[in-house]
Amino acid sequence: MTAIARITLLSLVLGLSACAVQRPPEQPTPRPIPPSQPSTKPAPSTAPSKPSTPAKPAKPLPRTSASFAPPPGGNSHWDAKLGVYVLDDQSNTFYRQRTYYRWNNGWSRSISPNGPWEETNIHGVPGGLGRQFGE
Repeated sequence: MTAIARITLLSLVLGLSACAVQRPPEQPTPRPIPPSQPSTKPAPSTAPSKPSTPAKPAKPLPRTSASFAPPPGGNSHWDAKLGVYVLDDQSNTFYRQRTYYRWNNGWSRSISPNGPWEETNIHGVPGGLGRQFGE
C-alpha cells in the first residue's frame, strides 16, 4: 500500500471515529419547584358533595329531521325513535319521504294525508313504526 493511500485511509478512519464519539449538546434541565411555592395540583375537597340531579338534555329535541323533509303544509314534529314525522292534527298518522302512513287496527299508506288510503302490511312502513305498533 502506498504512503498516500495509508494516510488517506487513516484520516478517513480518524475523522469518522471522531463523529461517532461526539455527544449531542446538553439540554438545560428544568429547575425543580421549591417546596415553599404552592403546588399546581388542586387540593382535595373536604366539603360534602351535593346530591346528584338528573341530567337535563343538552338541547331540545328537533322538530325536523336532518335527513327527511317535513310534510308539506301540516303541523308535525320529528320522532327520532319512530324515524318519521308525526302529524299533530291527525292521530296515528305519520309521514316520511312523500308518503303518509296511518295506523287504524292495520297499516295503510297514501300520498295525501286525506287519502285515498291503500292497505299495506308491516313491511310497507318504516321500521320504527312497525316496531312501535306491531301487527
